[in-house]
Amino acid sequence: MLSGIDPYSDTVFNERQVPLLLGELDRLSPDEVLDQASRAEIRRLCDVVRGGIHRYLWFIGD
Repeated sequence: MLSGIDPYSDTVFNERQVPLLLGELDRLSPDEVLDQASRAEIRRLCDVVRGGIHRYLWFIGD
């Protein structure tokens, strides 16, 4: 899921994809790619998506 995020374009995850994204975050080593603050914010946003129906997590590219 993380490899699908395009820094130059928008990337969207739906409520069924969010658990897969969270699983990938859990498998990353602490020194890979994202700092702890970024990981925490992604987790918080994933919780928002999982907290309702018809919600999506958008990463807005450049």
